[in-house]
Amino acid sequence: MAKPIYILGTGLSHNGSAVLLKDGRVCVGIEKERLSRKKHDGGNDTLAIQYCLDAEGIGLEDLTLVVQCANFDIPNRDNFKGERIFSGNEKIKIVDISHHLAHAYSAVGTSPFSECNVMVIDGCGSPLDQFLELHPEQKEYISGEFLSEVRMLCEKDSFYHFDGQKLTSLVKDFSTMSDHSGNFSLPTTQHSIGGFYASVSNYVFGDMDDVGKLMGLAPYGKSGLYDFEAFEFQSGNLFVNEDWKKQFDNPSKGYDYFKEHFDYYANIARWAQEQVEKAVLQCIHNRLEKFPHPNLCYTGGVALNAVANAKLQDSGVAQEIYFEPAAGDNGLALGCAYYGWLEYMQMPKIPHDGSTCFGKSYSEVEIDAAFRKEENKKYIPKRITDEEKLLHYCAEKLKEGKTIAWFQSGSEFGPRALGRRSILAHPGIERMKDHINLDIKFREDFRPFAPAVLKSKVGDYFESARYSPYMILVDRTRAIHQQELKNVTHEDGSARVQTVEESWNPRFAKLIEAFYKQTGIAVLLNTSLNKKGMPIVETPEEALYLFGITDLDVLVMENTVVEK
Repeated sequence: MAKPIYILGTGLSHNGSAVLLKDGRVCVGIEKERLSRKKHDGGNDTLAIQYCLDAEGIGLEDLTLVVQCANFDIPNRDNFKGERIFSGNEKIKIVDISHHLAHAYSAVGTSPFSECNVMVIDGCGSPLDQFLELHPEQKEYISGEFLSEVRMLCEKDSFYHFDGQKLTSLVKDFSTMSDHSGNFSLPTTQHSIGGFYASVSNYVFGDMDDVGKLMGLAPYGKSGLYDFEAFEFQSGNLFVNEDWKKQFDNPSKGYDYFKEHFDYYANIARWAQEQVEKAVLQCIHNRLEKFPHPNLCYTGGVALNAVANAKLQDSGVAQEIYFEPAAGDNGLALGCAYYGWLEYMQMPKIPHDGSTCFGKSYSEVEIDAAFRKEENKKYIPKRITDEEKLLHYCAEKLKEGKTIAWFQSGSEFGPRALGRRSILAHPGIERMKDHINLDIKFREDFRPFAPAVLKSKVGDYFESARYSPYMILVDRTRAIHQQELKNVTHEDGSARVQTVEESWNPRFAKLIEAFYKQTGIAVLLNTSLNKKGMPIVETPEEALYLFGITDLDVLVMENTVVEK
C-alpha cells in the first residue's frame, strides 16, 4: 500500500491556522485562536501544526511538503515570533507563496468547479516587492505604473483563471498603504474595499474587535441620507475617493457614546454597507466583462459580507458563484495546502465534500475527563446513547425556550458556527434574541443571529430560497413567517441563512427535523459557541467553562447532557 502524501499548509498572518491534506483531501485543520484562546491570534504556527499532526497521528517526518504564507513577511523556517516546530529540521521542504495566491487556492481547492475564474478582494495582501521575490515569473502580469512606484504597494484585489490544475493571473491591482492619520487610520491599503469597510467600522465602534459588526448594524440605518460616493473606477481600477472622510467628524468614544448616538452610527453603517455592495459588484463585473467565465470563486475578507454576496448572486454576473466559507486570513493555510497539491506537486484535484468541519472529534473518555475536573464536579451529566431519544430531549428543551450549547464532532474551520460548536434556541420565543445577547454572548443588543433551516424547507421561509450552507448569503424572511422567526430576522426583514447539509452535518439536520416535528418550525436560531471576545469553543473543558459563566441552560457534548 502506497504511503500517503501529506501536505501541510500554514498561515502565519493574523487569524493564523494550519491545514493538513492527505492525498489531496483535507483531513484536519484548525485556527490558532481556537487553541491559544486569543482572538485573531497569528504569528508563530507551532501550536496549530502540532494539533494537526496529533489529530492525524503522524510526525513531521511523514510530511511530503510544507507551504506557508504570512503577510509582510517570508517566515524563517526555524524562528518566527518564537521557535517553530521545524527548527533544526532541514529535511522538510518548505515553499512560500503570496497572500492573494493563498486566498485563491483556498477557494479553488474546496469549490465544486473543475474550471473557473477567481476573485480575491480584501483589506491588504502581500507587498509588491515581496510578491515578486516569491513569484518572479509573475512580473509580466504587473502594470508598469506599479513597477515604477517608489512607495510601498500591496495587493488590493486579484483576478485569476483556474484551468483545473493551476491559477493564472488575469488582473492584479495594487495600492499604496493608508496614511495612518485622522479618524480613519488603519494598516490596510489606501484604496481597498476591505480597508474602507474596516476604517468605517473603527469609526463607528471605536475598536477593531469585529469588523463584521458593521453589517449587523446597517439594517437599523436609513438609506439615502448621504449623497456622496466612497469609490470610483478609473481605467478598470478601483479607488477610494478620500473626500468622504471629511463628511464624518464624530468618531465613537466607546459603547455608551455609540448607544447615545445610535441612529447616527446606524445611518453611517447603512451608507458604508451600500457603498461596499456597489464597489464589489462593479469590480467583479469589470473583471468578468474582460474575462468571461460561467463559474466564479470569490474569496478574501470582503467575501464574508453576506449582504453584498447576495446582491452579487442576484446580479447574474456568473452562472455559478462559490463563496469560500473561510474567506478571511484563516483560510490562507487551506490555500497553501492546495497550492502544494495542485501547483507544486502537480497532482489532480480531488473533489471536496463541501464540509468546513476540519477539527478533531473528542471521545467519551475525553468528555468524561472534563467532568472529573474539580471545578466541574458540581455537574451531574447523563448519557443518552439512543440518538432518537437524545434529539427528542433537545427539541423538547428548545420548544420550552431553553438555550442549548451544542458540541458535536469536529469543529468548523472559519468564522461561522454551522452546527458543530453552536448555541441553539427557539427562533420565535419573545425576547430570546435579547436574552442571548445580554446573558450569554455579553455583546451589543443589535447583533443578529442566523436561522439554520432544513435545506428542503428553505423556500417555505425565505423568499429567494438560496442554497447557503456556509451562512454567507442573506435572504428575506417571508412576511408570513417573520413573527415566528423574529429572533433570526434583521430589522429590515433580511436574514443570514444557513441551509443545513445532511451529508456533512447529519446530527444537526436530524435535530432540526425533531424540532420541526414538535413545533411545526423547521428553523433554529444558531450562533457560535462563545461569548464576546472569546474564540469559538474547541474542547470539552472550554465548553463546560462557557456553560458555567453564562445563562446557557443545557450543554450537549456528543451523547452527554448536563442541565442547570
